[in-house]
Amino acid sequence: MKDTRNALLEATNTVILRDGIAHLTLEAVAKEAGVSKGGLLYHFPSKEALIRGLLEHYLALFEAELSRRTAHDPDAQGRFSRALIGATFDADPHQPLLRAGLLAALALNPELLKPVRVAFEGYQQRIEGDGLEPAHATLLRLAADGLWFADLLHLAPPAGALREQLRQRLLALSNRGID
Repeated sequence: MKDTRNALLEATNTVILRDGIAHLTLEAVAKEAGVSKGGLLYHFPSKEALIRGLLEHYLALFEAELSRRTAHDPDAQGRFSRALIGATFDADPHQPLLRAGLLAALALNPELLKPVRVAFEGYQQRIEGDGLEPAHATLLRLAADGLWFADLLHLAPPAGALREQLRQRLLALSNRGID
């Protein structure tokens, strides 16, 4: 079951990125995944459910990465900030699953972005309770978010040595604060 669901999510991603949102149909996704339309409808009863599934799947993967990183950081102060910075910098810069889901949600029904909004509200709450001064921690989150959006939308994302310097500066700020 889970393999079929994941295959359908990957197929949705492929159809959106290859053919465009206008060509996202249940038939196209079923064909791309090699399943019947009935098989698709068993897992996702609508196009909106497919898009919601894409977003929720990505958010679950990102949350698992944040949990892994926080579990391995012995210093409580700034722990979530460092996890968020590290997960953002280490994420696949193309993030096709998320990009496809975000673009489709914006085009089809912006209310589908609710899980993303809820996740970001949760990140903000966790940042504020991270043991750093809340405005300082929020600045770190917003910097990581800026990188995430630059990567996601190909808006001149920093690369190479500059990207690594930015990571190191943000991590240093998560350890000592802003002067």
